[in-house]
Amino acid sequence: MALRHPERPPWLKVRFPAGGNYERIRVLMREQELNTVCEEARCPNIGDCWSRGTATFMILGDTCTRSCGFCAVKTGRPGTLDREEPRRVALAIQRLGLRHAVITSVNRDELADGGAGIFAETIEWSRRLSPDTTFEVLIPDFKGDWAALRTVLGARPEILNHNTETVPRLYSVVRPQARYERSLELLRTARELDPGTLTKSGLMVGLGETSAELLTVFRDLRDSAVDILTVGQYLQPTPGHLPVARYWTPEEFEELKTAAIGMGFKHVECGPLVRSSYHAEEQVAGAHPGLSPRADEPRIMPLAGGHGRSPGIP
Repeated sequence: MALRHPERPPWLKVRFPAGGNYERIRVLMREQELNTVCEEARCPNIGDCWSRGTATFMILGDTCTRSCGFCAVKTGRPGTLDREEPRRVALAIQRLGLRHAVITSVNRDELADGGAGIFAETIEWSRRLSPDTTFEVLIPDFKGDWAALRTVLGARPEILNHNTETVPRLYSVVRPQARYERSLELLRTARELDPGTLTKSGLMVGLGETSAELLTVFRDLRDSAVDILTVGQYLQPTPGHLPVARYWTPEEFEELKTAAIGMGFKHVECGPLVRSSYHAEEQVAGAHPGLSPRADEPRIMPLAGGHGRSPGIP
């Protein structure tokens, strides 16, 4: 008997991508040979975001070295590192006139620094061309290499995001090559290295987690001094990905948001269509009104003991 998935509820309906701004961004990305997580991850908000003139850049190519059960990004052996990509991303940000730019990446576990150097170069190039823009990076865990994290923070992003994605019990199927404690350690280490950078993390619901498990993760994130939290509904991108266990209602999202705010997060985005970078500029305003570029602030703290990899993290 075939597995029956729950029917998608009406509050998850989105408009079909179209319009002048959508086409403008699509053409620009093709001209600059760039990737966006909006396209590669089949984000349901692409029509809304692109019509408003925003997009989330995905650097380090379009092929990921990991195989997360929820993600539509292609998995395999990545191609040659594109050293010109940071400059092209910076040109696209300049042409779009973005006030807040979000940059993420595939995992590149085969690289010595996990791609941290390209993250830093992308921010540095972008600052040169768009000095009034604030920058948010959504980074991988770098396999616990905190020297790589330090490289990214050295480029002075205003927000450093790393998603925990789900509850610890589900990691083996949702994020089989990741470790929950390693993600928490990354967020704690980022705070220690650069107390001035806002930190952020996001989760999906609908994979079989419970409310109690989610609240435990929220507390772990607050204990790790995370400032911004996002929570959204998981949507199965293809039949080959993990099925949706259930759809959480808007009322349940409101309950989660109330609980998270009570824990002391500076800003919480919680709703069926919320994604990590969805309305990111508004998230920044909620967490830190008047946030401005940090390029001229003091540099980050040195790594404790001079080590690159956190002890005890595989």
